Amino acid sequence: MGWLWAIVVGFVLGLLAKAILPGKQHSPLWLTTIFGILGAIVGNAIARALGVAETRGIDWSRHAFQLVAAVIIVFLGDMAYMALRGNKQRA
Repeated sequence: MGWLWAIVVGFVLGLLAKAILPGKQHSPLWLTTIFGILGAIVGNAIARALGVAETRGIDWSRHAFQLVAAVIIVFLGDMAYMALRGNKQRA
């Protein structure tokens, strides 16, 4: 059940990150989901390092860290995807 939850959270975070970023991102949906999963993992690690991973009620700060990490990872991942895709089309 943990993997299914990770995929759902990654999917939502990836789509939110794509919506926040200006312009069009060209990475496919499956790759955006992976970027979202990575953003959740990185955001959790940052929240845990800062001591705000678990609070009473909803962990808004942890979710904010996850979203910021997902935005950064989607941005960088889309740039890498386009660089690799562009090189393959020229070959």
